[in-house]
Amino acid sequence: MKQFSWNARVYYEDTDAGGVVYHARYLAFFERARTEILRQLGISQQTLLQENIAFVVKKMDISYHFPARLDDMLTISTKVDQTRKASIIFKQTIVNQNERVISTADVLIACVDIAKMKPCGLPKLLVLEFI
Repeated sequence: MKQFSWNARVYYEDTDAGGVVYHARYLAFFERARTEILRQLGISQQTLLQENIAFVVKKMDISYHFPARLDDMLTISTKVDQTRKASIIFKQTIVNQNERVISTADVLIACVDIAKMKPCGLPKLLVLEFI
């Protein structure tokens, strides 16, 4: 799959008292960007949940390079780095409106059968899109 980009504005609720994005908020930006990939592919997470399939973060390696600030327009780029039978590794980058790299993350997502709470194979549509 090609690189996917999604834009997000930094709101007051994303920041600390000094107008700098709180470190945990970057996880939400990364998560939303990954969710938007599914939407673009026509995959509903609600439908997957009804089929007892969910995606969970198994591991995340995140680096903070430069602070994002209140009212910044961020672009979150997401690229599939590797797929396995029951997991996907994403490489994600957040840049601001000046194209300065704010944060990067490598994210290992596991596909889980939520009824059994065990790994399961990725949905076929994802495998076809990501290979």
